[in-house]
Amino acid sequence: MSDEIQLLRVKDVYPNASVLTEALGTEVFEVYEALMTMSDELGFCPEWRYYNDGKAWLCKVTYKKKTIFWLSIWNKCIKTSFYFTLRTALGVLELDLPAEMSESFRNARPIGKLIPFVYNITTIEDLVVFRKVAAYKQKNL
Repeated sequence: MSDEIQLLRVKDVYPNASVLTEALGTEVFEVYEALMTMSDELGFCPEWRYYNDGKAWLCKVTYKKKTIFWLSIWNKCIKTSFYFTLRTALGVLELDLPAEMSESFRNARPIGKLIPFVYNITTIEDLVVFRKVAAYKQKNL
């Protein structure tokens, strides 16, 4: 059983900087800010919205109206979720990713016709892999 707990579940509390700092802690919030800066440099547009089906705030990050990834806040990390078609999933496996990450993606259970790539971010170093996957997704919309 995982001890990860999804945060940001109060509909009336918008996830602004102070809410995110409190949820993530100062160190991981700085990683979040770096992730948002990187997303901005890539031309991505983040939009926080409360989703009733999951009863939590999620950040949908788009590029030219196409979804690049989803971001959620957990007690131990920032969770990003990318979704790839069967065609584009093959290219993910060709990226220079850690072996266990490629293996996890290879074994991911499809959601409909999409294959999820879920990546937990806790450090600045994690953004190296994040950037590779995000840039690949952007290139293959």
